[in-house]
Amino acid sequence: MIKKLLLPAVLFVSLSCNAQPPTVYDVVIRNGTIYDGSGSAPLKGDVAIQNDTIAAIGNLKDAVGKKEINASNLAVAPGFINMLSWSDGIFLKDGSSMSDIKQGVTLEVFGEGWSAAPIKRNLKKPVDSLYTTLGGYFRFLQKKGISPNVASFVGATTVRIYVMEHANRAPTAEELKKMKTLVAQAMEEGAMGLGTSLIYAPANFASTHELIELSKVVSSYGGMYITHMRSEGDFILRALNETIRISKEANVPAEIYHLKINIKRNWNKIDSVINKIDSARKTGLKITANMYPYMASGTGLSSRLPTWVQEGGAKEMRKRLKDPAIRKKVLYEMRKGIPYKNSEPENVVLMGFRLDSLNKLYKGKTLSEASKMHGKDADETAIDLVVKDKSRVEALYYLQSEDNVKRIFKLPYVSFGSDAGSYNITADTANLPDHPRAFGTFAKVLGRYVRDEKLVPLEEAVRRLTSLPASNLKIKKRGLLKQGYYADVAIFDPAKIHDKATFTKPHVYAEGMVHVLVNGVSVLRDGEHTGAKPGKIIRGPGYKGN
Repeated sequence: MIKKLLLPAVLFVSLSCNAQPPTVYDVVIRNGTIYDGSGSAPLKGDVAIQNDTIAAIGNLKDAVGKKEINASNLAVAPGFINMLSWSDGIFLKDGSSMSDIKQGVTLEVFGEGWSAAPIKRNLKKPVDSLYTTLGGYFRFLQKKGISPNVASFVGATTVRIYVMEHANRAPTAEELKKMKTLVAQAMEEGAMGLGTSLIYAPANFASTHELIELSKVVSSYGGMYITHMRSEGDFILRALNETIRISKEANVPAEIYHLKINIKRNWNKIDSVINKIDSARKTGLKITANMYPYMASGTGLSSRLPTWVQEGGAKEMRKRLKDPAIRKKVLYEMRKGIPYKNSEPENVVLMGFRLDSLNKLYKGKTLSEASKMHGKDADETAIDLVVKDKSRVEALYYLQSEDNVKRIFKLPYVSFGSDAGSYNITADTANLPDHPRAFGTFAKVLGRYVRDEKLVPLEEAVRRLTSLPASNLKIKKRGLLKQGYYADVAIFDPAKIHDKATFTKPHVYAEGMVHVLVNGVSVLRDGEHTGAKPGKIIRGPGYKGN
């Protein structure tokens, strides 16, 4: 009897000695619907994170997390990449990136024409004494602390101003050599490539040859050429030809910033634009694009003025516009449509003045309405307001068609960028923009255009928010939920995510993003920012480690 009673006990002890303890991870995300960023159909499962890295994906019921996140009924995706961010200056003061973190953005990419550096030291401006190179900017930002990761192109405009100031001419051989040296230095400091903004002065003073020469430098480091093309309206096909030529002759991948077609008379060019890009891609050129999902763009009222009058910068421009003879010439060109006819005044809404008196009079009015109040035609009104306010005068331009926005949205090589800063409403009350894209771009992609209008499946939208831009930028170990990749993760409710910001109420955070992790650290928990700043500088393929 005694032996029969003891045998099971002995067996029990033996089995318990061989049992393996559960694997312990820093974080386990449980029971989520995993969209891994590849475009593949989603899978139910768990994601484990150790330190800053994804350690395991699958059924991890036998694992334990020091912290566990219940993702039942939620989508688990790689963190989103904002291909066009203007937060480079904002992050010098506040690195929380509140409005984008609340949409799942874990990487902000800067550099549309202008970049934080290279700049010349100017002790009269405290910010300019903090750094003079792109590498110096990166080091300063990392030391200060940022919630998302950050990357940047080197701005061709910034480089040109450094060497030539605002001169409207071709560079000398020596000046071009200096510009190429600055681009090479920026690439070795971690720039993703060369960014241009050719619709604006002084950027559009650069010739195609100049841009090819600078892009050849970028190509030698494995970088990308990314451009706001010279035209998005009347001459868009010519501008697209230039982009394709630069890509071909410099042997460099090229991306188009916020691909769109402006002004109703040009909307029918959509097929030609898409066919031209598709044809270039079929020849082996890597041409891609990004967009924001809004019919209105945001820029300055000064963009209606001829660029030649803007040579030397804003102060010189205003001085010229006070000269009766120059003003007469400017008005002649504006009224005759040289080099092209401006958009109709009723499609332009004035949104931001430096002077409170002008804000009270004209903010929210169309240029057509403001001109009637001012007692002059739209062209003279634009000149008077830019001169009096001593600013570019912020404006919204309603120039796109919804059908074209949707056509571009469906293109498989198009990623997304807000073309805006990422703001903390409490901290940035004086500087908030009047375009809702700063608060709603990524939520609008997932809510309105994916869930509600079903333009593309959710897994495809996630791919174009994550692995597509990561691949284009040649960023390693980001953009996918994959073992060994960095743990940038966005967890959201597909049924609830939506943008709340509108053109009448643009300063409203998006909803539906539940949790966000950057490099394995929680920056958004239950929809609220944690205050954590684990963001890193993501450097391009030419980085030399200095």
